[in-house]
Amino acid sequence: MANLEQAAALLAQARRSMQLIPGLPETARPTSIGEAHAIQDATTAVIGKRVGAFKATNPPSGEPTRGLIYDGTIHPSPASIPVASVPACGVEGEVAFVFRRDLAGRAQAYSRDEVAAAVDALAAIEVVDSRYSDRTKVSNLENLADSVSNGAFVHADPLKNWQGLELGRLHVRLTVNGETVLDQEGGHPTGDPLGVAVALVNLMRDAGGVRAGQFVTCGTFTGLRFLKPGDVCGVQFDGLGAAQVTFAR
Repeated sequence: MANLEQAAALLAQARRSMQLIPGLPETARPTSIGEAHAIQDATTAVIGKRVGAFKATNPPSGEPTRGLIYDGTIHPSPASIPVASVPACGVEGEVAFVFRRDLAGRAQAYSRDEVAAAVDALAAIEVVDSRYSDRTKVSNLENLADSVSNGAFVHADPLKNWQGLELGRLHVRLTVNGETVLDQEGGHPTGDPLGVAVALVNLMRDAGGVRAGQFVTCGTFTGLRFLKPGDVCGVQFDGLGAAQVTFAR
């Protein structure tokens, strides 16, 4: 079993100092998704920040996962984020949701209809950054312990009347400095962003549930791209909205 306190102390210090670490020592490496989630929670307790959003996955042949996104890293679009705080400058265009009301912890699983009735949909950019010097050289579980390399979250205005949209098949355009670099229909890993939100809600049933005002971002349509200081990135989903982030020098 991983030493949760050791892992949390190292990741919390890396966040505070902005000094990257090569990875977690063997004694602190998670050996399961549950341990990786526990390291996230322990890190949050050490740094004392409020969780304002989640990033979530719901792979067809695997366990759902979640990463924690802190209030101070959540920005309405258009956002300008200092490169010093997210030096990797990674971007992913995503469909996200915001909870209009609490979905409290409970024994019974939440249904798709219950979750759909409690959320508004929105366009978002997840900014990717890591506490590891090379995130490709650590295990998937170590990256999960680091909240799946989340750096920041930029969101458009929520859309209340989204239920008529086929969210997994939306037309999406990604621009960098005004130039279109991706223009396609769909691209979500499962084709079902709402299903990812449902999985997140049910993951959180044993951890107090989710609160009104929290977001969940549900997987990239655009892949992961790394930009440069000064770049301006935009994502637009037809019928849903658009988000923009500038990496300020």
